[in-house]
Order: sequence, then C-alpha cells, then structure tokens
Amino acid sequence: MAVRDWELVGAPNARDLGGLPAADGRRVRAGRLLRSAALGRLTDEDLPVLGKLAPACVVDLRHAGEQRLAPPDRLVGEPRVVHLPVYDPAHPVFTYVSAVLLGHDVDAYEELAREGMPAAMAAIYRWFVTGESARAGFGAAVRLAAEAENLPLLFHCSAGKDRTGWLAVVLLTALGLDEAVIRADYLRHNELTESLREVLLAAMSRRRPELDPAAARPLLEVRPEYLDAAYDEVRRAHGSFGAYLRDGLGLTDDVLAALRANLLD
Repeated sequence: MAVRDWELVGAPNARDLGGLPAADGRRVRAGRLLRSAALGRLTDEDLPVLGKLAPACVVDLRHAGEQRLAPPDRLVGEPRVVHLPVYDPAHPVFTYVSAVLLGHDVDAYEELAREGMPAAMAAIYRWFVTGESARAGFGAAVRLAAEAENLPLLFHCSAGKDRTGWLAVVLLTALGLDEAVIRADYLRHNELTESLREVLLAAMSRRRPELDPAAARPLLEVRPEYLDAAYDEVRRAHGSFGAYLRDGLGLTDDVLAALRANLLD
C-alpha cells in the first residue's frame, strides 16, 4: 500500500503514489508523484498540508470549460502549473456524461442512455488510449514527470478518478509496477470517496427528481471494467503497453529511463 500519512479534506482521494512496489524490488519514491481531484475545494486546513507536500509542478487535465465552472485551484507557493486538457467536446460520450452531471436534458442521448452509463464510461476509457488530445496530454505529462525540476509533481482532473486514474496507470506501468498493484491503487478511489459519493448522488437526485441514482452511480465510481476497456484498447491498437508508451504517447527510451531514475528508490 502506498505511503499515506496525510490527507486533504477537500480532495479525499488525494494520495502519494510513493511506496508502491516496482517489479524489480524497488519502490516508487515517496513524495514525488501525487494524484488528486481538483484543488479548488481545499479547506484552509488543507493548505498547510499542501505546503508541506510542496509540488513543484501541478498538471491540470481539465478543459477550459471545466475550469470556468469550478472554483480556482487553491495552491501554496508558486508551483509551475501546466494545463494539458484531455477532453473532446465533439465526443458524444463526453457531452452525455456532462449532461448527466449538470442535470441537463439527456433526450438527445437516447442511444447512449439505452446502452447505460457503464458502457459510456468504458467508451471514454478506450478514447483515453486513442484520442488525439488524450495521447498528447498523457504523453506530455509523463515527460514532465521525467524531469527532476518538476518533482514533486501533482496531477489532477476534476474528480481525480478517470483521467487522473489513467495517467497514474501510465506512469506506474512505465515505472515497471505489476498490474495488480496498479489496479488496486486505481480502485482505492471508491473507498476514499464513499461518503462524498452519497452526498453527490443525493444532490443530483434533488436537482433532477426523475434521475435514478442507480443510473448515475457508475459515473461517480471507478470500476474494473473501465480499466479493462482501456487495457483492451491498448492491446487492440498497439499490441502491448510498451508499444503504446512508445508509439501512442511518443515516449523515448531516454524519457522512460529518466522517469525511472527520478522516481524509483
């Protein structure tokens, strides 16, 4: 289990990936890779904690529209902030998910609604592997993590579970961690956000009484089948994860070697 001797009230799924075991007996270096939800809801009590974590670089995977609708990130000090939007406004699944979250009319998405939210989420995870902005954003984020001056590096999206979750998978796979270890960290989101999830579902139900909470729940969770959809797409498009890192994300052997040198003990 990763080192976790701190928590952020306003981002309950925030955690240090340090301490996770790599396949060769090494471990991810503590305090260097931090994953989180957006930082705009951090409390005043959270700020000294963030100050001690002292990220040198904050990678924001949200698109500009998400940023405008959310409270601005609360930061301590003057970290380098890099905006790498992983989003496709033309992708029907993204707009469908946004419509559900915002309580908009979803009649235009009848076919997607019929397939259900789990299928929509799996489609997004497949797009993470092949979508143009996804490949550009995730590749650029790994290159930032490979540069010592950007460490500690904190990366987040809105909820800190899907785009953030897949970037964590990419980074940890590139560092040589076993898939079972990576999967366990990915699924920790559900445990860490259980109470928050129920509050969000209740709020969504109040806003749209006709909304079935069971239909919205898959949007607020991570599930093994979402991750499986991305892994399957990696194999379909590239044959192996190594080929995806090289050909899909454009990561060179030098970048991957620097990543391991800076992030493994």
